Amino acid sequence: MFAGCTVGGPGTVYVNSEVEPWVAVNPVNQRNVIAVYQQDRWSNGGAHGLVTAVSYDGGATWSLTFAHFSTCSGGTAANGGDFDRASDPWVTFSPNGSAYQISLSASADLLTSAVLVSKSADGGNTWSEPTTLIRETTAFHFNDKESITADPHDANYVYAVWDRSRKPGENASFNALHSYAFRGDIMFSRTTDGGLTWSAPRDILSSNKNEFTIGNQIVVLPNGDLVDVFERLKGSGVQPSPNQFTEAVIISHDKGMTWSNPIDIALDRSVAVIDPETGIALRTGAGLPDIAVDSDTGALYAVWSDSRFSGGARDDVALSRSTDGGRTWSAPVKVNQTPVPVPAFTPSVEVAADGTVGVTYYDFRNNDTSAGLPTDYWFVHSHDGGTTWSDESRLSPVSFDVEIAPVARGYFLGDYQGLTSTGNSFVPFFIMANSGDPANRTDAWVTRVSP
Repeated sequence: MFAGCTVGGPGTVYVNSEVEPWVAVNPVNQRNVIAVYQQDRWSNGGAHGLVTAVSYDGGATWSLTFAHFSTCSGGTAANGGDFDRASDPWVTFSPNGSAYQISLSASADLLTSAVLVSKSADGGNTWSEPTTLIRETTAFHFNDKESITADPHDANYVYAVWDRSRKPGENASFNALHSYAFRGDIMFSRTTDGGLTWSAPRDILSSNKNEFTIGNQIVVLPNGDLVDVFERLKGSGVQPSPNQFTEAVIISHDKGMTWSNPIDIALDRSVAVIDPETGIALRTGAGLPDIAVDSDTGALYAVWSDSRFSGGARDDVALSRSTDGGRTWSAPVKVNQTPVPVPAFTPSVEVAADGTVGVTYYDFRNNDTSAGLPTDYWFVHSHDGGTTWSDESRLSPVSFDVEIAPVARGYFLGDYQGLTSTGNSFVPFFIMANSGDPANRTDAWVTRVSP
């Protein structure tokens, strides 16, 4: 879609590659599905633009459009989208059927970073000009890993959250960029009038002393409380913490006006995923959590990649549950049904209308040590709140060679993948590599699973 665009260098651009999708279903018309993903990924960050795929028949057929989040996708100085690259796509529906998508947009040198929001009132066919929540040009700040969540109970409210790294020595020497004492704010903005205006972004992390967050994502409980999940880094290279990485949440009882102190879910014991034959790394979003809520009971489910079940040897999919609004969490359980000792990674979680919990993930179980690295995508579900897991389904129609994927600090399909539900069915939207086709390295796939 953007193959003719030459904006965005330096680096290697993988034209025709799609990575890192997210997906949402319209509550007013559940046959209306919107998915967003990066198109033409760069090796050193971002893509030519973010594509929007729209379906009005439950995913059987799709049309493509895009918001003006980058120059390649129609962004200009006049409409606020004059950025070399766009990344980290996310989309959400309000209860009245309005859709919102969000972008991390940046310059090619990554010194300018911004978070932009666009709204659609017609199911995703057209999108408003971007609203800029934050835009900064400095070597000492970078905005990253944004997400957006519409309040399912009130169409006026939509919540955006992201992390903002702060490197010490602002207005000092460039050497400060190499300091260990980074900070990672949790930045939050909301609209209370259906996207007409957005609040000034503010840090909602109670203490930033030797703390860094990434992968923030908000869900809304049936009682209206907001729960933001993230990976939490405590300590620094100079003053490390004995429990340095955790999965954590903060909670708001007043639609984001005030927030709790961080509550740890569990230690993050994720390890690197590598090609077992070559030792080359995969970039899998290790440590980044995904979260889902049961819209009836309010039960929360968080998943992430974790090596605790193999004594640190390889990642599996860990899941923890909260039944008290995020204040306490169960001990992590292993979710993936991988029958051989290989990593399982990049999990997503969703809860269907009947309370069934579904989880998706990749693994290498079909790798036979021949050329390439055969990889598959899987779905597993639970009918008892995550206590037991059964009926694993293979979603990838064939094993694909992940070594064909774009390289961005490792073979890259995305730090996350899309999973939503409609009624009692699940809708995974995910990326597969095209084995042996370097001219078209990846494609986005969608399917439907009815446990």
